[in-house]
Amino acid sequence: MTLTPDAFTATVSLPTQSTYQNRVADYWNAEANPVNLELGRIDDLYHHHYGVGDADWSVLDEPDRGLRKERITAELHRLEHAQAELLAARLGPLTPSDRVFDAGCGRGGGSVTAHLRYGCHADGVTISAKQAEFAGEQARRRGIDDKVRYHHRNMLDTGLETGAYTASWNNESTMYVELDLLFAEHARLLRRGGRYVVITGCYNDTYGQASREVSLINAHYICDIHPRSAYFRAMARNRLVPFHVEDLTATAIPYWELRREADHLVTGIEDTFLTAYRNGSFQYLLIAADRV
Repeated sequence: MTLTPDAFTATVSLPTQSTYQNRVADYWNAEANPVNLELGRIDDLYHHHYGVGDADWSVLDEPDRGLRKERITAELHRLEHAQAELLAARLGPLTPSDRVFDAGCGRGGGSVTAHLRYGCHADGVTISAKQAEFAGEQARRRGIDDKVRYHHRNMLDTGLETGAYTASWNNESTMYVELDLLFAEHARLLRRGGRYVVITGCYNDTYGQASREVSLINAHYICDIHPRSAYFRAMARNRLVPFHVEDLTATAIPYWELRREADHLVTGIEDTFLTAYRNGSFQYLLIAADRV
């Protein structure tokens, strides 16, 4: 169905959704988690994923309670943005005339990051009308809404132009959809030789079925984490050929260790992530693939 566009997003184009997809949309329409909003207010880059890299542990030694809170928040945001930049660096080389597609864009930080890096056109898609409106307003405030646009659409069936995109990505959003349907849409949107990048948590199926910790993460985020092998099988079926695979698990741990110390931001899932990463049942991967 097609709905009237609002002031911030392109025309809404959502195919008939499953009950589960409706639940996901409802979840993100209602979500107002400080771990997303407080971090984004620092520089108006709102990321809906985790962070990677070495943390500055000196923030925990700050004696002033108010300043300690500010420094921890800023450091977590720095680690999240480092992840966005890591992904963006794998999309290139891009030019200002190229178009890129941000699948599951959340409140839009990844699309802005790619645009600021390359000057490219970006289309972000989210199943949440509230997120699309929020992200569109951020682009308007930055004066980049002529090149960075957000759409309230289903990333499995976007209605965007076939073969129009030089690069596309998912950053912590693949666990909400079927991989074959997702990768088929990326393959349709990408030109031949285009680049696809994903950063995601996946369970390590060399250990068998999903661990207790992975099940707890699924319940917390109402998602369905895929096994590692499923990514490569689904890519192979959809003309996406991986050329770079990077295990980010060790570099993801400092983010969760620091977030566990942030009383104003903890959600109760921090220790579960740390246990899953450390026992080997859960991995954090970056996969870059070419569309053939």
